[in-house]
Amino acid sequence: MGVHVVGIVAVIVFYILILGVGLWAARKSRGETDSENVMLAGRNIGILVGVFTMTATWVGGGFINGTAEYIYKDGLLWCQAPFGYALSLLFGGLFFAEKMRTEGYVTMLDPFQLKYGQRMGGLLYIPALLGEVFWTAAILAALGATISVIIDIDVKTSIIVSACIAVFYTLFGGLYSVAYTDVVQLFCIFFGLWVTIPFAMTNPNVGDISVNASAMWIKSVDRQYTGVYLDGMLLLIFGGIPWQVYFQRVLSAKSAFNAKILSYVAGVGCVVMAIPSILIGAIATNTDWNNTDYTLRDHRKFPIPKEDMNLILPMVMQYLTPPWVAFFGLGAVSAAVMSSADSSILSASSMFARNIYKLLFRQQSSEQEIVNVMRVSIFGVGILATIMAIMVDSIYMLWYLCSDLVYVILFPQLVSVIYLKGTNTYGSLGGFVIGWFFRLMGGESSMGIPAVIKYPWYDKETNTQLFPFKTFCMLLSFSSIILISYPLKYVFEHGLIPPKYDVFMCIVNVPEETIALASNKMSELTAMTPTEVNGGKINPALKFSQDDLLAVEKFAAKDGKDGEKTNFLSSYEGVESDVPKESS
Repeated sequence: MGVHVVGIVAVIVFYILILGVGLWAARKSRGETDSENVMLAGRNIGILVGVFTMTATWVGGGFINGTAEYIYKDGLLWCQAPFGYALSLLFGGLFFAEKMRTEGYVTMLDPFQLKYGQRMGGLLYIPALLGEVFWTAAILAALGATISVIIDIDVKTSIIVSACIAVFYTLFGGLYSVAYTDVVQLFCIFFGLWVTIPFAMTNPNVGDISVNASAMWIKSVDRQYTGVYLDGMLLLIFGGIPWQVYFQRVLSAKSAFNAKILSYVAGVGCVVMAIPSILIGAIATNTDWNNTDYTLRDHRKFPIPKEDMNLILPMVMQYLTPPWVAFFGLGAVSAAVMSSADSSILSASSMFARNIYKLLFRQQSSEQEIVNVMRVSIFGVGILATIMAIMVDSIYMLWYLCSDLVYVILFPQLVSVIYLKGTNTYGSLGGFVIGWFFRLMGGESSMGIPAVIKYPWYDKETNTQLFPFKTFCMLLSFSSIILISYPLKYVFEHGLIPPKYDVFMCIVNVPEETIALASNKMSELTAMTPTEVNGGKINPALKFSQDDLLAVEKFAAKDGKDGEKTNFLSSYEGVESDVPKESS
């Protein structure tokens, strides 16, 4: 095969379309120096655009290519990711979207740093960053595979060019550019895939996909792998929630109600958008590849080798449809897939600029400085994802691994920080370490990591953990947070351990600066109207929980500052918080 000029032209046309939309949307944030407005588009994303951008964020390269890959390789019942991520949107909307949006957070890490401290929040950035980088890499790898099959240019070249374009308009437009290009992306994917299916189905080398479907492409789940199956589904459902790329859209919604609705509708949209990829995978399983140009012209081996299975979707386009359909499908899908990379790049960069650079190192940094740091970090995240995309083989495994660390580490932390008021930094750190340890000791065959701990039902022949050990590690992490936090809270508050041993200063050993900070925050609160306070428009750092007030009260009482304590509590009167009226 040679380089196809028409194919390259098609890709360029659709790249220009996405780039043009991104730069057009960037006008909305031109000259914007408020970092929060750049990250969240001024919290002005409506339901329609919100649903499109939420759906398009999940329906990216890993979604469409990975789904077709696993339908061909293991069957529909084992293709869990599209349905697992769809359910994660539903559960996220039901249990987390309204709470996070009402509090007015800027990033997903805000509640962690506010409750557990800046350094603990910085530590939790590590699995969040890895998840976003893996996700972006899966998208770029999918795009590189698609382009390399149809127009026969180097995979590395296509990945690098696509990453550069995504970084370019994200750099200038922030979330506005990301959201509006996502709308175009969704239309491109929908049209590009559906226009391929009728031509592929009517190809003379393709059999009827409804004949013997259960054996050919639906398949079944062996009882031996029930634990693995349940583990994978739970990982995708609950590991799909604690993502900045999800909460960035939740927090950019105009209201908490809108945040819930866009989550629900996007969940349904993910299932609908998975249908064409499922059909393409089914078509591939019913194709006589020996009579196609795959073997006749390109002299490739059949059965399709494992290293080529991630190319199933572009192969169907290339070998089972007319050239103009393949080129049009390539142009639409490649431009659409490229657009998904911007979401994760912006998400990881936003967390770094706000939660690492500003809150951890440069608390006094200006808004313009934060915006500049975010733009520089966009390059860094883009480079990491590009390197990962070039090095990893399976798109689906890369996509699947995205939720692995997030599930084991971040999900129990998110539940604790939102729903368990008594948890503290000690428990958070303990859960983090224990979750990491037991997950790594369980090994990961797809990355060549051997299993040190062999859980029950370990298969020595295939070196496979048949026990749902990832869920077990998640539960260990969650229980550790509780079993460390509450006992330490009790012994410190009842004087069983001297306050000086509260080394994280999160229970009773509250520093002098906390009182001053609280007084400043109360001054800001008293200057606000009830609408501004109750509408979630204030910085959530201005709101205090019962535990915060008790800590301040004890410190003030200890140093004989009852007057200051009384003034502090009385100034808190009437402000929306977690504090019962009798506490003040």
